[in-house]
Amino acid sequence: MKIAIIGTGNVGGALATKWAQHGHHILLGVQDTSNFKGKELLSNPNTTVHSVTEAVQQAEVILIATPATAAAEVAQSLGDTTGKIIIDAMNVVMGRGPAGFSNTADCILANTTSRDVVKCFNTTGFNNMANTHYGDVAIDAFVAGDSQRGKEAAIQLAKDAGFAECYDIGGNDKFQLMEQFAFFWINLAMFRGQGREIGFKLLKR
Repeated sequence: MKIAIIGTGNVGGALATKWAQHGHHILLGVQDTSNFKGKELLSNPNTTVHSVTEAVQQAEVILIATPATAAAEVAQSLGDTTGKIIIDAMNVVMGRGPAGFSNTADCILANTTSRDVVKCFNTTGFNNMANTHYGDVAIDAFVAGDSQRGKEAAIQLAKDAGFAECYDIGGNDKFQLMEQFAFFWINLAMFRGQGREIGFKLLKR
């Protein structure tokens, strides 16, 4: 796939690395192509850097992994996203998010032409994206959204990044639940002293 990554920090960088290693073409969308966070990502030949609109134009899938407070501004900067899949990896944390929205995915829908918006890669830390394994067990990912094609793409990309499974938890009405689940991980890791090296695995019998 051709994947535009908007936000080349910890989360965007970890996923860019995994996906490029898997053979996807990564288009880093940045404001200044000569000076941006994550320049080291260009060491992979499958990764190139572009302006935001150029990256979006060339991509099939767009990952947004910027601070939640910038969600509306970032969504508006993408240009024409008609027919493109947008994966939202952001979270509103401690009330810090786009004005007028309880979650970032609804904000993206309100500020882009794409109807294929899903939320994924937001429920765990970037360290768990860089290394999905705990011993010989890989942790799981989760996805929500009304777009079936968006969810299918996110599920495939989660597996390509090393997650064991990516579970579909429902439609757009579950965006808020996804962010609450993210805060559950943050609470355990940061506020309850468990540390970042924890992850979720769905067990069945």
